[in-house]
Amino acid sequence: MHIETRFEVIVRAPTAETIQLFTPEGEREWAGPNWNPQYLHPAGPARDAAGAVFTIQYGQFQAVWTVVQRDDDARLFRYVYFIPAVMVTTVQVRFMPLQAQATQVEVRYARTSLSPEGEAQVEAMSAEDRGAAAEWQRAIEQYLAARTPTAR
Repeated sequence: MHIETRFEVIVRAPTAETIQLFTPEGEREWAGPNWNPQYLHPAGPARDAAGAVFTIQYGQFQAVWTVVQRDDDARLFRYVYFIPAVMVTTVQVRFMPLQAQATQVEVRYARTSLSPEGEAQVEAMSAEDRGAAAEWQRAIEQYLAARTPTAR
């Protein structure tokens, strides 16, 4: 089974700032406690660079992620993650400036199951994407609103 989904959010921040919110470390700020990357490579501050490898726990599953492409100039990120014997997922995040203080973010997932258990997981995660835009929008807006003006 293979399912592709996409959604968009509008971030009320400059594009350079918005880009930082969608790195593995940047997402920690707004994505909630379940987004907790555990880095396998590299050690140190270059964690958000292309080639980084980290794990994320999704309930009973542990996903291994890699940053395939991080191109701030092209405003494009690509990730791949896999859950052994369950699924492989590609994620593309594209940033489109709307104005000085607003950026449209398009997120695309392509999930492929690796087993019958994987088919159920692909269906469930793809169904969650239908509500992801509103959920992400709300979480990002709450994060931005809670920051002090000097932090911007």
